[in-house]
Amino acid sequence: MSRTWPHWKFCPNSHGMSIHETVAPLYKSLSGSSMGTSWTVKLRDSGIDLARLNSDIQAALDEIVAQMSTWDPASAISRLNQSETGWYQVPSALFHVLSHALELAEASSGAYDPTVGQLVNLWGFGPSGPVDTPPPDHAIRLALTHTGWQRTALDHRYRAVWQPGGMHFDLSSIAKGFGADEVSRVLDAAGITDYLVELGGEVTARGAGPAGTHWALNIETPALAEQIPIVLKNISVATSGDYRRFFMYQGHRMAHTINARCGTPVAHPLASVTVLHPQCMMADGLATALLAMGPEKGFAHARHSKVAALFMTRHPTDFAVSWTDEFAALAGMNRTESC
Repeated sequence: MSRTWPHWKFCPNSHGMSIHETVAPLYKSLSGSSMGTSWTVKLRDSGIDLARLNSDIQAALDEIVAQMSTWDPASAISRLNQSETGWYQVPSALFHVLSHALELAEASSGAYDPTVGQLVNLWGFGPSGPVDTPPPDHAIRLALTHTGWQRTALDHRYRAVWQPGGMHFDLSSIAKGFGADEVSRVLDAAGITDYLVELGGEVTARGAGPAGTHWALNIETPALAEQIPIVLKNISVATSGDYRRFFMYQGHRMAHTINARCGTPVAHPLASVTVLHPQCMMADGLATALLAMGPEKGFAHARHSKVAALFMTRHPTDFAVSWTDEFAALAGMNRTESC
């Protein structure tokens, strides 16, 4: 059963959460840049060559950018987006992530859709650059003719994608999560058992933190005394919200999550969704899908599908916070309901 704290306000930092572990002497930090943001790894020092490990992590992330960045005109996804109608074989990682994105589109009845690239650009959230006014209706209608997850298809035997012509795939809502999973893969291969990965706000944790227990996070609210503490027990967490990328127009918030059915930013009071999942890629995609669904449909879908999700819903003077039982169980929440 979900619980609601109706008088909580929400004022996230850039990621909607903060890590409240300190790095003990036995733990080391690695860092770098990727996907237009930064990444950090905190890990227990096992005597491994940290410079080599840092390089391996960066190389794994660089390969994802080379395959999935719509901001790089030479990337595999950019070339696919500019291709004429036909079947195109794509690199394995791109095919893997796109496959999961399309499965999520089907499961969410199109609330989540990885084919909204043209619309993302129109609304100023893509490589074309920002805008401060909505695009004209005729441009939206034209972009919608090249949008829709049901208009494409995959051939798993040949690792091929059907380009119906003019369709722009956009995996920015799931690629960072996949990137965190790939960093985790590199660390696992190196024999590291205790670590925390953060890539642009998406987090994966394994083993114990410096305190000797599971890694801990705070999901923040506007009243600094009010935070939602959670623990990460070999799991990933991702947040999608309307507060990271948006512009205001005539008093309305135009956020970067696009409703693929009508071609406009989603318009409802749901401010953010945080999801826990063993795969950060799935946590990332599910958070976006639930946000796109809105507070009622999103929460109902999360409960029906047993998704570990926390919702923050905007009201005129405050925010309501609610979560599924699965979220409470995985996050180690033991707070009593507050009114």
